[in-house]
Amino acid sequence: MRLLVIEDEKKMAGFLKKGLVESGYSVDTAASATAAETLASENEYDLIILDVMLPDSNGMDVARGLRSDGFKGPILMLTALSGTKDKVRGLDSGADDYLTKPFSFDELLARVRALLRRHDVGTESILRFSDLEMNLVTRQVTRAQNQITLTPKEFSLLEYLLRHPDRPISRTTISEHVWDVHFDTESNVIDVYVNMLRKKIDQPFKTKILHTVVGFGYVLREE
Repeated sequence: MRLLVIEDEKKMAGFLKKGLVESGYSVDTAASATAAETLASENEYDLIILDVMLPDSNGMDVARGLRSDGFKGPILMLTALSGTKDKVRGLDSGADDYLTKPFSFDELLARVRALLRRHDVGTESILRFSDLEMNLVTRQVTRAQNQITLTPKEFSLLEYLLRHPDRPISRTTISEHVWDVHFDTESNVIDVYVNMLRKKIDQPFKTKILHTVVGFGYVLREE
């Protein structure tokens, strides 16, 4: 899943990006409303984390602008303002949830997971396809009850495929959701990661479920 973090404090933005990437998310960051609007118009994000206090705009205005421009994904608003009226204003501006600073990263991560579950990605914490199972909370993956160890990027790639079973997915779409803004579309990184993933979830098993769609991309389906 690809996230956008809009936070002008460099240390906080770095902390959030590091933690989210380690948790398997692809993350872009923006330090201003202008930069955020540009990124949001050029890329497809599954969720946006938005700080209320930005150098060139109020986060609530940014949230309204994102909704006006058609962003339909969840927005998690971060702020030092803890009053009820402030929270109501944030939610009314288009945010889906409101987290007051300081906060624990574990709580932020739990809210991110909950928001993603609520917005067009199903209501379950466990994704299943055939005899393959992924637990999004414990981050455990099994196939035929055999434990499979994945890197964070392999996990993100498999999660996206599991959310769209039986649907051929292009390399471009995969890059938009699993990699960040710095991804080189001319590289063969996606093919490399798919091959690594295939060795773990397919090669040891009789039935193959991860298939190549020649000239297009990949699909998760039973033979």
